[in-house]
Amino acid sequence: MNITEAIAQSGPDLNPFLCRAMVEMAPKEDLGRGGDITSEAMIDPEKKSKARLVLREAGIVAGLPAALRAFELLDPNIEVKLHLYDGQRGESGQTLAELEGSARALLTAERTALNLLGHLSGIATLTRLFVDLVSHTRAEITDTRKTLPLYRALQKYAVRCGGAKNHRLGLDDAVMLKDNHVALAGSFAAAVERIKSRIGHTVKIEVEVDTLVQLKEVLHLPVDIVLLDNMSLEELTKAVELNQGKKILEASGGVNESTVEKIAETGVHIISVGALTHSVNNLDVALDMIGPLL
Repeated sequence: MNITEAIAQSGPDLNPFLCRAMVEMAPKEDLGRGGDITSEAMIDPEKKSKARLVLREAGIVAGLPAALRAFELLDPNIEVKLHLYDGQRGESGQTLAELEGSARALLTAERTALNLLGHLSGIATLTRLFVDLVSHTRAEITDTRKTLPLYRALQKYAVRCGGAKNHRLGLDDAVMLKDNHVALAGSFAAAVERIKSRIGHTVKIEVEVDTLVQLKEVLHLPVDIVLLDNMSLEELTKAVELNQGKKILEASGGVNESTVEKIAETGVHIISVGALTHSVNNLDVALDMIGPLL
């Protein structure tokens, strides 16, 4: 299939308008002022080649549309055969996709494509690990806003590929009252009252608390979600008991692969994990050229 069709099919949940500008900027950064002087000096412009995107380790695939877009920018006539799709698990040595087109384009876009694919697949792979660890509970895993500037749409997409859900996409889609907001307002009640007078009926309100005393105060207020910040397992268990199903409870802070299962077993509804996007390791992905030139 042509590369435009492959982009649409490889990750249908990724809105192309959300990532187009980011992916278009990345090759320009790499090309600098003079272009790919190595490939341009070595390879005639009309020459074609074949290549394979290959996993060097097992994991969940994410970012194929973005990676293929990097190639498309340099050669819109590349042909692609997809073997895996975003959200699927691949094994070490497995081919993600086969490409055929301009040899220069394949080499020039290689690092941009692999950077995107490796980073986003790393996020999806780590996310799936967290999702699997809590699968026996009612808790759902979400990300946070701790993302790379300008890459949030892609990183949050990768989280969805890993089977988790997204927290706020930005400051504009839900209210989050944190400690500094409450300090400026004077109290939880004053902060919530001020917010309620200014937002529409469709906007949810989340309030952060870090003690059970604060939780008791917030449970009587017209809020939708309570974020339990850096609470111990004992405190989280008590918080669930105090809540009696009134509010959605979100646990945050101190969440890692060793603690997430116990946190989920306390009965909280949501566990937000900043590490999904801010501390992830790349999944090892390679581009193998198949010679000779065509």
